[in-house]
Amino acid sequence: MSEAVRAVKIHPADNVAVAVRPLSAGCDVTIDGDCVVLREDVAAGHKIALKALEPGEPVVRYGFPIGAVTAPIARGAWVHSHNLKTCLEGTVEYRYEPGDRPGLPPRQEYAVAPGAPDDLQAKATFAGYRRANGRVGTRNEVWILNTVGCVNHAAERIAGMGTEQFVGRIDGVYAFSHPYGCSQLGDDLRNTRRVLAGLMRHPNAGGVLVLGLGCESNQMDGLLDLAGDVDPERLRFFNSQDVPDEIEAGLEHVAALVARMEPDARTACPASDLVLGHKCGGSDGMSGITANPLIGRVADRLTRLGGAVLLTEVPEMFGAEQLLMNRAVDEAVFREIVAMVNDFKAYFRRVARPR
Repeated sequence: MSEAVRAVKIHPADNVAVAVRPLSAGCDVTIDGDCVVLREDVAAGHKIALKALEPGEPVVRYGFPIGAVTAPIARGAWVHSHNLKTCLEGTVEYRYEPGDRPGLPPRQEYAVAPGAPDDLQAKATFAGYRRANGRVGTRNEVWILNTVGCVNHAAERIAGMGTEQFVGRIDGVYAFSHPYGCSQLGDDLRNTRRVLAGLMRHPNAGGVLVLGLGCESNQMDGLLDLAGDVDPERLRFFNSQDVPDEIEAGLEHVAALVARMEPDARTACPASDLVLGHKCGGSDGMSGITANPLIGRVADRLTRLGGAVLLTEVPEMFGAEQLLMNRAVDEAVFREIVAMVNDFKAYFRRVARPR
């Protein structure tokens, strides 16, 4: 970006620009050939009104309304929470509007005719580890999972010493510490087990060591039963109360797993085997014009190739949820997204505290 650029207008329909560096009152910014003089200081990442706005009018950024004006805003004024509110109150009546429309990349952008010699899906591959169950990992690691928080320190020591001994032969040794597993009951215990069982089946884990204590609510047998059909050659487990030295025993198990994993080799796998997880890395005023669009494009391309993308943190969908809903594969999935978003809004209203 040129040093001369002080603010950017993201979409032609926007009525605000975004300051790309701190700006002082009285300075001017030029947007699409139009010069706007700032009426007050504006911090980097904050919004500048490109036209006068009256209460009730929508503020448009990224080509979509992001809120409504609460007080008169002059051209060149700072637009923020003192004169802008969200429009997220209450349950919204959404409509399913799939297909090519402003804000959605064209459906044919990454597609090619099925069966063509240069078929994109045939060419789009990545180097992955194909597991016995057909799933594909992007790494070949030993994962140490503990049934209860009481053995966190032991798991972390085993992982640290395993890293020193075995990295280079495999991609890494990692412990997944947590404070749960002791005195848990009902859904609380079931949810802990579900998370741990899912980690045991993860394709990035070429080998798994489950470390227990012996007296916890989250007993080893119950966890292993829930995990189901895990490759027994890639799974080791023991309770620390059953061995003289849990660190020594743990390292012996890790060594056996590494020996089993070492012959594993990356092979060319179709993009449809790839599952990409998205996580908020800490949003600011710039992420919406830098990292987020890039990650979104990656998601669009991967899903068009048959891959999958996991998107979490439902509250961060608020304000852009219609965009997400329009990507639903069918109306049934659309309705599930609507229910999820509105359920979160209902939750916030229930627990909101007056300021």
